[in-house]
Amino acid sequence: AGSLMTTKFSQPQSTLAKSLTSTSTNAPYFKVLESTEIPPYLTNCPSNGLCSRLPPDCMTCNTNYSCIYGKTATFDCKVKPHVHCVDENNHEQENFTINMTCQFCWQLATSDYVCTNSTNCMTVSCPRQRYNATCTVRDHIHCLGNRVFPKMLYCNWTGGYKWSTALALSITLGGFGADRFYLGQWREGLGKLFSFGGLGIWTLIDVLLIGVGYVGPADGSLYI
Repeated sequence: AGSLMTTKFSQPQSTLAKSLTSTSTNAPYFKVLESTEIPPYLTNCPSNGLCSRLPPDCMTCNTNYSCIYGKTATFDCKVKPHVHCVDENNHEQENFTINMTCQFCWQLATSDYVCTNSTNCMTVSCPRQRYNATCTVRDHIHCLGNRVFPKMLYCNWTGGYKWSTALALSITLGGFGADRFYLGQWREGLGKLFSFGGLGIWTLIDVLLIGVGYVGPADGSLYI
């Protein structure tokens, strides 16, 4: 009976020891799981497209900060793991070069980046107000430095008010305050209504002020 018990329990122990040994000699279990995970940058990397047109997040480049500002510079780049791209002859490649103008991202043209907009500042004011915007370079544009940067921009949002409509109301119904009511300026509109447009003087002044764009919507937005 003793020998049977020894045989019965010794075999599972040897099997367990063997499994532990094989696990320790192979790649760790968690590492295998990590290798199968999809990197987050792959969602922005087109498959089998031109390597030179890949977004910057899909490649790593040797940055040359000694290039001459404003001149075209060549940079050696390599695609990141799991990214597939081709050259002009449709041949897959990993190492390639890109040409770009030597300049920092914040020095790019305004059409090369997108900035946040603000609806809390006054567009019709003197001097014209600015706001702190966060700008992001477009995917196909390459530049030096941070691709997300702050910038001071002029307020340029609109609430949907038309300059032509405001001017037409000021000329035709300005004596009743219709132009001020349309622009959301209720107090001024009531003042014009009960004073018959300031006996005509206020009406003429508003036609001039709206015509030159000095008087705008009450929410501080631009005309469309």
